[in-house]
Amino acid sequence: MWMHVHEILKRDATLFSFEFFPPKTDKGWDALVERLHSFEALEPSFVSVTYGASGSTRDKTHALVTHLAEETQLDPIPHLTCVGHNRDEIEQILEKYAMAGVDNILALRGDKPKDGIEESEFAYAADLVTFIREFKGKKFGICVAGFPEGHPETPNRLVQLDHLKIKVDAGADWICSQLFFDNAAFLDWCQRCELQEINIPKVAGIMPITSISSMKRMAELAGGTNFPAKLLKRLYKFQDDPESVKQIGVQWAVEQCSDLLDHNVRGIHFYTMNQSAATEEIFRSLGAPSGGRLRTSS
Repeated sequence: MWMHVHEILKRDATLFSFEFFPPKTDKGWDALVERLHSFEALEPSFVSVTYGASGSTRDKTHALVTHLAEETQLDPIPHLTCVGHNRDEIEQILEKYAMAGVDNILALRGDKPKDGIEESEFAYAADLVTFIREFKGKKFGICVAGFPEGHPETPNRLVQLDHLKIKVDAGADWICSQLFFDNAAFLDWCQRCELQEINIPKVAGIMPITSISSMKRMAELAGGTNFPAKLLKRLYKFQDDPESVKQIGVQWAVEQCSDLLDHNVRGIHFYTMNQSAATEEIFRSLGAPSGGRLRTSS
């Protein structure tokens, strides 16, 4: 069932994928498991599973990846961050995934510790990409992160693209973008990538706003994200009506996705926060075929 990214890209004309995070509690785990059938019905190209800062959810990530592989029809891709890890630890993780049949890895640097103390043999995500590419046990498909609106630690956009180019040259197969709400920023970034000869597939990261508080959390976590005035005007007009705010957020995501598909984007990755309702509503509004995959004619 699991497929290398090259096979997925060949199979699906447009990728649709979801991101999950490993729940910290039994209650959260049970709630996610109950929702998985809703995600399965959408037939995504793959799903990704996040990995906590400095590997704080390493075991939970592996447990969720295993559950998805053994108990569902979803194709899981684990995130792997290198901050706080040495080479032996990363090699052990890769060996475990190779034995489990995992075909792809989403390689990230990860957030630096809040105390500023960092013990790691990997300074950048590109170092992790190189290490995965040189791993003798298996040839993994490798995804890396892209930042259409810039990285908070690298305000110089030219330098930021140089960093992305280094990750691609190290062996990345495709790029998944940070969430954004302004398609013009994403499409402009794609053109700038082409100028830098960053020509691997780029998947757009979409996260529907479901509440004013969730929007504020996004602004905090994804530093630099622009919320267009047109979107804010809609949201603030109905800020005292939670259901209207949710519908506005979903509708904005629908408009984003429709426009991205019109521009032949290679794929859309939904940051689901383990919630299926908003994603299902977006799919229905897009008129996606039974299941999310847009297949090639072959």
